[in-house]
Amino acid sequence: MATVTVVIPTYNEADNLPALAAELLALPIPGLRILVVDDDSPDGTGKVADDLATAHPGHVSVVHRKVREGLGRAYVQGLETALADGADYVVQMDSDFSHPVDAVPRLFGTAEATGAACVIGSRYVSGGTLAAEWSLRRRALSAWANFYVRTILRIRLRDVTAGFKIWRAADLAALHLDGIASGGYSFQVEMHYRASRAGMTIIEIPIHFSDRRAGTSKMSLRVQLESALMPWRLLFKR
Repeated sequence: MATVTVVIPTYNEADNLPALAAELLALPIPGLRILVVDDDSPDGTGKVADDLATAHPGHVSVVHRKVREGLGRAYVQGLETALADGADYVVQMDSDFSHPVDAVPRLFGTAEATGAACVIGSRYVSGGTLAAEWSLRRRALSAWANFYVRTILRIRLRDVTAGFKIWRAADLAALHLDGIASGGYSFQVEMHYRASRAGMTIIEIPIHFSDRRAGTSKMSLRVQLESALMPWRLLFKR
């Protein structure tokens, strides 16, 4: 039986995490585990995660980070922990319900059936959709960001900034996570770029991307600036 570990970085997500964990644990994936990586959330998310781990021993675990360094650094620690704990597949997923829980079995099934290194839940392949609540400005910004990154790095993905995906453990380990440079959301682009450069197979399947249920976005101006500059850094670093 394959072990699937869902890595969920959190910062002030106490209102979302219990319901998200309940929906994930109810999925028809017997080997599913949840790894919460909390960046010392002041709203008590870390305590909520610890309570979930106590209630679901062997199925929920927590990494507590004392310094908030950004999404990318939290993901690196979470992914490395999942690999060290023996995961066969590792899912990356947001904690705010923007990524559909019921699509996790489709990601896993596609990865198993195809042998792909990575299967992305994509907003921009045929059949993918965005939340109706998204403004025209937000839709245009997201579409432009994908076009911008694809053009600079020549990555043949429709949703190159996607954050919802599953990795085959052996391929994830081959990306040498300790060398990841991105601290923020550009982590997603850097991972896709590294995998593409390594010749790994990446498949996109359509999902519906929802608006967050509770809490606020963590997309600061500094994070947006890093995301704009990172493709150029990756290109010249190559």
